[in-house]
Order: sequence, then structure tokens, then C-alpha cells
Amino acid sequence: MYNPFFSTMMLALEAQKVIELRIVRLSWGGREGRAEMQAMVIEKVHAGMEAATTLMAGGSPERVIARYREHVATNTKRLTAA
Repeated sequence: MYNPFFSTMMLALEAQKVIELRIVRLSWGGREGRAEMQAMVIEKVHAGMEAATTLMAGGSPERVIARYREHVATNTKRLTAA
């Protein structure tokens, strides 16, 4: 049985790690900080458009949350690899 509360809470917890890693990257400044800031804004715009498209095409909010969790996992992996 799918529990939307659980997946939403997991998204919130997982996103906190990305927020922490991004704040560190931004606070370093320089070229890496600017690149992370640009990537962050671009990713957020794309993720919002993807979510809207999914919902307009009849997708469920659960699918949107699952996809956001995939994006968060990718960012966590990328930001911890450096």
C-alpha cells in the first residue's frame, strides 16, 4: 500500500542533505559557487516544468514526488562525489 505521507516526509528529509551540501558549495564562492547557483536555478525551473507537465498529462502527485526524489538522489550523489 502506498503511503503519500511517508514519501513526502522522505523527500523533505532527503532534500535537507542537498540543501546542506549546496549551502557549503555556495559559501565557498568562486567559480564552483557560481556554477552551483546557476545549476540550482536551472534544475528548479526544469523540475517545476516537469511536475506541471506530469500533472497536466494526468499523472499523479505521487509520481511527481517520486520523480523529485530521483532528482534529489542524483544531486546528493553529485554533491558528495566532489
